[in-house]
Parts: sequence; structure tokens; C-alpha cells
Amino acid sequence: MESDKKQLKRTRNTNKKLFVINDSTPEIELTASAETDRNARIAVSAYYKAQARGFEPGHELEDWLSAEAEQHQ
Repeated sequence: MESDKKQLKRTRNTNKKLFVINDSTPEIELTASAETDRNARIAVSAYYKAQARGFEPGHELEDWLSAEAEQHQ
């Protein structure tokens, strides 16, 4: 049971690092298609909206559409 919690915690930390970009990131890794980049920004924004609500279920589409609208501004 304890090892399952550690594994889950490690997975969460690893997933969060996927969105971290810093000055030492090679330029080649930053070149992604515009659509992929846009979708990643929307996904991150929607995640933070859900987090602010305490991940209350039933608002996933609302979070996505709100984040998408912000990207168009």
C-alpha cells in the first residue's frame, strides 16, 4: 500500500515536469507545431481552473472552453 502511494506520487511529480520549460531547455525541444503548442497551453490553463475549484467533477468542458477562449484573446 505504501509503495503504491509512493509510485502515484512519483508519477504525479513526473507529469507536472512535462510542462516545465526553463532557460536551459534546448531550442530544438521548443519547436512544436502551433496547434500542439496551443492545445498544451489550453490543457494547462484548464487544469489550473479545475484545481482552483478543487477538481469538482462535471466542469471539464466548461474549463476547456474557458481556457480556449482565453487563448483566442
